[in-house]
Amino acid sequence: MAAPAVSSKKKIPIAPLIAGAAVLIALIGALVYLNKPRPPSPSSGSASPEAKAYVSKLELSDIGMKATENFMKQQVIEIEGKITNKGERALQSVDVFCIFYAVNGSEIHRERLAIVRSKTSALNPGETRPFRLPFDSLPDGWNQALPRMVIAQISFAS
Repeated sequence: MAAPAVSSKKKIPIAPLIAGAAVLIALIGALVYLNKPRPPSPSSGSASPEAKAYVSKLELSDIGMKATENFMKQQVIEIEGKITNKGERALQSVDVFCIFYAVNGSEIHRERLAIVRSKTSALNPGETRPFRLPFDSLPDGWNQALPRMVIAQISFAS
């Protein structure tokens, strides 16, 4: 009786090949994503000369701060106030930088938020509108004082 023939071919396990291919595809995708050009961040842009000249015609008033608790039992700091357009042009949107400081006086957190939004109606000349700015993730070293509010951007209505 003859001995059975032994095949010299080894079976390559398919699972590690599939896992390796998936990792390779994920790495290529991550590299493509990380290397794509990014549009300039709106928070880093500066106001136009026209908008800078108009800032003096905006008035922030009745600014107050309160702490509330959200539905997840987290503390939320809210800045409330009013903005008045004392100029002659309607405004589609107005953004402010809220700058929070540490106990030692150094800047600890900066956030850009809209106080007049383009989705709502324009802020017309002579009009006053309330705003509310919620903050739910302020750093622990914050000095608990009102932030400095600086007009960051103005968009005029057409």
